[in-house]
Amino acid sequence: MTRQRILVVVLLLVALATVTVLVLLPRLKGPTVLTGYVEGEPLYLAAPVAGSVTAMYVVRGQPVAAGARLFVVDPQQSRSVRDEAAAEVAAAQAQAEDARKGQRPVEVAVFEANIAAAEAHAVDARAALRRVSILAAKGFAAKAALDDAQAMSRAADAQVTAARRQRDAATLGARADQIRAADAKVSAAAAGLTGANARLSDVAPVAPAAARVEDVFYQAGEWAPANQPILSLLPDARIKLRFYVPERSLSAYRLGGVVQFSCDGCATGLTARINYISPRPEFTPPVIYSRGARDGLVYLIEARPSVRLNPGQPVDVIPLGPAR
Repeated sequence: MTRQRILVVVLLLVALATVTVLVLLPRLKGPTVLTGYVEGEPLYLAAPVAGSVTAMYVVRGQPVAAGARLFVVDPQQSRSVRDEAAAEVAAAQAQAEDARKGQRPVEVAVFEANIAAAEAHAVDARAALRRVSILAAKGFAAKAALDDAQAMSRAADAQVTAARRQRDAATLGARADQIRAADAKVSAAAAGLTGANARLSDVAPVAPAAARVEDVFYQAGEWAPANQPILSLLPDARIKLRFYVPERSLSAYRLGGVVQFSCDGCATGLTARINYISPRPEFTPPVIYSRGARDGLVYLIEARPSVRLNPGQPVDVIPLGPAR
């Protein structure tokens, strides 16, 4: 009976030791791989105006190169605005050139005629002043008449001076402030043309980078509301790995560092470059079926893979060693 009890106790101790080893040994050694997944951040492209989709150049799942045409939303309205802005630029430039040229020869001739008329009037006024002055000196004209003759002579001379100044301004060109105003109109019209060209390009966007067409929401001939996504792109540069690192191993990971990973059906020796390390710890998300303990704090790390992968695809990341 005693031997049986001893045997039971021994078996219990052996079982307890086995369970302890099975549970604690993985914790002590750490995980052999870090389980993660692939995530993509799509871009949603839309037009700033409502209209009919006149052309769709891509289909769902199609790879596109940077600068490839994607779709066109009725460009007639935006093209009309662009043409109107271009006409305003041309008109403003013509006004600025005209301001720099000054008055035309015909207009200058008019000023010369005005000067001649003013000079003739001034000669008559001076002659009248001489006559009145002689009569006033002999007592045959009142002093008031002399004052009036002097005033008329001065007014006639002032008219000659004013006419000559107008002629000089016409010959030299418009005033500087008029030229500046004309140049300001040209700049304003050019800015409007730039905005119109930008709006015209917005209704016919191109791929900003190499990508894959994730989905197409509107086909050619359908009406698309303003600012409503027409298709979504998944650029290669916005595909990343997401995996979690235990707190005790975080010091081995650095921005710009390289990690190795593997996935089902992928080539061997794949790498990814770390571009984000979360500054805040968290508990292992339920979606990650870690081989280690789930009650420890972990840090999210994101890395850009060297190859194109599919979002949602599970990956195994080889842990880095302790920091040196």
